[in-house]
Formats: sequence, C-alpha cells, structure tokens
Amino acid sequence: MKTIAKRGLKERAPRAVLGLSVLLLPVSAETQGYSYSTYGTPSLIDMPTAQSAEDAELAATVSNFANSTRSTLSFQITPRLSGSFRYSKIEDYSSGGDLFDRSFDLRYRFLKETARRPALAVGLQDFIGTGVYSGEYIVATKTFSPRLTFTGGIGWGRLASYNGFSNPLGVLDDRFETRPERDVGRGGEIESTGWFRGDAAFFGGVAWQATDKLTLKAEYSSDAYSRETGQGGFERESPFNFGLDYRIQDNIHLQAHYLYGSEIGFALNMRTNPRHPAVNGGTGIAPLPVQRRAPGATEDLGWTQAQGAEVRLREQTAALLNNDGMALEAMEVDARSATIHIRNNRYLARPEALGRSARILTRVLPASIETFKIVPVENGIPLSATTLKRSDLEDLEHAPDGAWQSYARAEISDAAGSFDGATYNDSQFNPFTWSLGPYASLSYFDPDQPVRVDAGLRLEGRYEITPSWIISGSIEQRVAGNIGDATRPSDSVIPRVRSEGYIYARAGETALKHLTVAHYFRPAKDYYARVTAGYLESEFGGVSSELLWKPVASRLALGAEVNYAVQRDFDQGFGFRDYDVTTGHLSAYYDFGNGYLGQVDAGRYLAGDIGATFSLDRTFANGWSVGAYATFTDVSFDDFGEGSFDKGLRFTVPLSHFLGTASDKTYTAVVQPLTRDGGARLKVQDRLYDSVRSYHAPEMKDSWGRFWR
Repeated sequence: MKTIAKRGLKERAPRAVLGLSVLLLPVSAETQGYSYSTYGTPSLIDMPTAQSAEDAELAATVSNFANSTRSTLSFQITPRLSGSFRYSKIEDYSSGGDLFDRSFDLRYRFLKETARRPALAVGLQDFIGTGVYSGEYIVATKTFSPRLTFTGGIGWGRLASYNGFSNPLGVLDDRFETRPERDVGRGGEIESTGWFRGDAAFFGGVAWQATDKLTLKAEYSSDAYSRETGQGGFERESPFNFGLDYRIQDNIHLQAHYLYGSEIGFALNMRTNPRHPAVNGGTGIAPLPVQRRAPGATEDLGWTQAQGAEVRLREQTAALLNNDGMALEAMEVDARSATIHIRNNRYLARPEALGRSARILTRVLPASIETFKIVPVENGIPLSATTLKRSDLEDLEHAPDGAWQSYARAEISDAAGSFDGATYNDSQFNPFTWSLGPYASLSYFDPDQPVRVDAGLRLEGRYEITPSWIISGSIEQRVAGNIGDATRPSDSVIPRVRSEGYIYARAGETALKHLTVAHYFRPAKDYYARVTAGYLESEFGGVSSELLWKPVASRLALGAEVNYAVQRDFDQGFGFRDYDVTTGHLSAYYDFGNGYLGQVDAGRYLAGDIGATFSLDRTFANGWSVGAYATFTDVSFDDFGEGSFDKGLRFTVPLSHFLGTASDKTYTAVVQPLTRDGGARLKVQDRLYDSVRSYHAPEMKDSWGRFWR
C-alpha cells in the first residue's frame, strides 16, 4: 500500500468517469460540536477524540504541514462506527525519497456521553497497510459546557512514540509488552497481532467554541514523528499543538494550526450528508390530484360497449405518463380492473413513480374500474406488480398517515407472466435513442502524478429490437489528457488483465468502449435472466450470462453468472489479443434492513484466480449509496504485489440530491487504492440485482413515504 518513489515500487491507479468532487458539495444542515483533524477524522488537531460525526456524514479533508500532505475521505457508517481512507505524501521520508501512502482507519464509540460520564471510543489508525501511521487508542471526551470539551486518551504504536511507558495491558499477557515491526514494502495486510502492543502513552486536549463560527483548540501529542523529523525533515520542538477551526459556511471549514513548536499547517474540510438534500424543497412538476368518483358511478358499465374505448384509454394514459417523465409499455383493462406496465425514466424513489401513475389512472379510467395493478418494467422485464384499490386512493390522499396506510393496503407481488393479455402501446415505442456529450476520466494514486485526467466526447446509442432485445454501444474520442502518460510498467507475475490499463488509455485515442446485444427475460416466477454478447467493456469482449433468484418479499437473493471473455486490443477497436478466460461467480445478496446491503461473490476471476469478494453498502431512500469491498483469492499476497489483495470504496450519488428536481440519473465511482490483476471481475453493464430489488417490497418500504409526492 505504500510507494517510495525513489525505490521505484510499482503502483497503478484506477479510472473513474468523474471526480469525487461532486461528493464534497456542502449541504444546508449545520453540524456543530466536533471538527476534523489533520488525519481527516473527527478529532482535535493531530490527536483523536471520542466524538462521532453526524450519522451518515461523508467528509473530505485535505491537510498540509511540514513535509506531509494528507487527503482523507471519512464516512460515519453507523451512529457509532466510522471509517476513513487516506492518501498521503510524505517528502523525504526517512531519507528514502518521497513516500506515497494509503491507509484505512476504523473507530467505534462504545459509550455515548451523558451528564455524568464521557463518551468513550476505541480506534484503529492505519490498520491495513505497512504501518506508517499505524496506531491504536482508547479515548474519552466530555463536554463541560455547551462550548467547552476536554479529551484524554491512551495510545499505542505511533500514538505512543513520544514519552511512552510500559504497556498497562502487560499485566494481562506478556505479549502486550512488545510490538512487532511492520514491513514498509508491500502493505495491504491486517497486522492484528500488533494491535495494542508495545509501549503506551497519554495524549489529550481541549476545544473551546469561541463563536458560532470559530473553535479554538490545544492538545498534547504523543506522536514523536520520528521518521518525518529525520534527515531533511522538520524539527519537532514541542509536544503541544494549537489550532483554530473556522466555519466558512455550512459544512465548509478552514483550519490553521501551529504544530510541534515549529510548523504552521492548514486544512480544508468539506462535508455532506446523504440524508440531507443539498437543495431544500423541490422544483419538479406537481402530481395530478386523485379524481374522486361520483356516487353511484361505479355501476355504469356502458363504456365497455363503446367502440375503441380501450384504445382511447391507452392513449390518454400514455400522454399523462409521458408528461410525468414515464412511459406506458402495455395495458390491459376490463370492467373492474386495469393493469399497466410502465417505464420509469425519472423517479429514483420507486413508490413516487407508482403513486403518480395511480393518480393518473383515477383521472383516466372509467369509474367502474376499482383495482389498479401497476407493473414497472426495465429492459423489457416486469419487476413486480403493485395492486391498489381505487377507493383507498380516494380515502387516503389527504390522510395524515396516508402513505403508510396505503403501503399497508397495497399488495406487492411477482409480475412474471403479467404481459399475457396486455396490449403493447406501439405509439409510444421509440426504438432508437442516442446522446453526445463530454466525458472526463480520472486516474488516482500514481506516485509520479497522483491525479491524471482524460477528457473528450462520448457518443452513446441504444436500439431496442424489442423491449427485451437491446443493442447498445458507446465511442469515446479523447481530446486531451495524461492518463496514458504513465510510464511504470506492470510487474505482475499473473495474467495482466487490469494492470495495463494505462496502455489502453494511451492507445485508445478513439475507442469503442462497448458494443453489445443483450436479452433480458423472466424464465419463471422469482427468476430473472440476462445474456449479453459483444465488446462488453473497454478491455474485454465475449459473452456474459446471468440468472437471479429474487422473490418479491424476500431480503435474500441468489445469483449465478458465467462469462467467456477475450482480452481486447489496446487501441479498443475490433481486434483481440491472445488471452481468453472463462469466469463465473455464485452470488448471495442480503438486505439487513435500515439501508445496509451485504453481498458475497464466489468464483473465478479474470486472471484465472479463484476466491470471493465481500461487500457492504449503506443505501439511502433518495438514491445515495456508500460502500466498501474486499476480494481474497488463491493468488498469494506476494504474487498479487503491492497492496496484497484487491479492495476499494464505491459511491453512488443521485443528481436529484443537488438539483432539487426529480431525476433517475446517478454518478457511480469506485475508488481502488491500487489496480492490480488479482481479484479482477468483468465490467458488464446492467447486472440484474440493483434494478430488480429497487421495485421489491423491502426496498420500496424504505421510500414509500414518497408515494404521495
């Protein structure tokens, strides 16, 4: 995980479509009572506290002092648990050249502060890696007035490198008295045998909120900075640090520090929270109100004898759905019930699309029709069927708890076979769509240049042979950029399935990013399937097949995927290289509730290695998602190379969060500390689970409050 530039250790950065700056835009909710440290975690200045950020807060911090620059992304995973990823540059590290370091932190607050006791937390700093910043701590923080807090703690590892003493845990076991050395070469391993071992030391400090915007801080540090103060480093003359935190505007903070008696430092901290919209209110189109039926109108069945009645109903329904950003795929009506298949192109909160569709039906359908069945469709496959009573809609539209009553009265069931007897709405069918616009690809963590960018134009097209048979493709023309300027060759000893990505960027000035034909279908109740063939992604072509079992009411889903992949030429044209592989995975997905989704994928990867990927994501009803994954295969840590195993963070950000208008567009980014060849999977578009689960009962229950929006 660490790279010393003068030693020439290899590092390759991942690519992303856009930068993470969109994640850092401020939100209107104001947070007080804690600030972020030079390490980018809720802390004093350089030492930790027991305070937690607001639940679900996502924060980015860039700090600099002396010869160290740290960029940190932190997320409050639960109200008590937080995690951080840090990328640092330390100049003249122990006279060995510049060090580029990636590290992960975890902190758990096991006691909440009360009137009589402080908050207590335990933390692991740089617990995966070579241990440049490695340390553990137990810390307490107590608020003595609305503006004054005190912190005290005991640290190990790096946090016991100044004025340390014998480890008090040595009374439990002699092994706590010594701390093993860490290897600075490869990194990526969890060295749990060293946790809370070796000497210990005390640290502490105080924070005083002088005004609503300004907080003053002072601390006693137990970090000796022994490696950074070596030849060419800074002079550490004092253990005392002083700082201020100034809130420029809501959730944008600027910090200034005087550190270790000799150094001036600065930090910029930006925060956002997926639970709080960046734009209060909304500017979208208001939904149509429910049209109540006149007394006795339900017995009028004369419309059933009128010639062309069903055609007119279908045209009127399609027009109103189109005005609301949706499309009518198919429709079936009889005297007492109606079934519509809709394509939702606007609302990430799926119940919002259902609620608007139901209100449209009250305005279009004859009064005798009491039962509405609404079936959302993606890529030609029906995902679920929500059955509503028209009389419930009339009764609950303005009820104080109408959303939850409507959920209790709704029936969400499997939609397999729902197209039987339905009439397609051919007048609304648009088989060909295309777009042309700019793109930007970013590459991170190259030690020669930590951020690289390519920019240009992207042409995308989609042709629906039928709603479930789809041809799609995209071409990119690079106009400017430097991702392909990377010069460090791959040192991989296993097949180079990802580590030569910079060559693809260099050679593919005009690149066919993908060109595929895909078929989506329902083989049986509770089952969903996909087959995709062609140029599947920028580096591989072939055939990919997927089968998903997902009952509508179940939190559990199981999937199987089998792929035959052939490596593409570097120029990303129509040619292939001399490498092919059969890969496949068995997957288990589980919704733990409260927005937490777990996933395990076990099988064979692109380099032929066999293992499993473990993922955990926290999702939000508004479309946000923040998660992490780790992959372990039969490739040894030595053969994998620097980083030891594949791991990363992933984010999905809805555009509507920042615009205040309804949109189903999202930005997705995967941040990998290193891109190596072990544990690499094929990047296939439109895998089934995410689209399927979004219309199933557990997921829709979380966002059903938007049914009447």
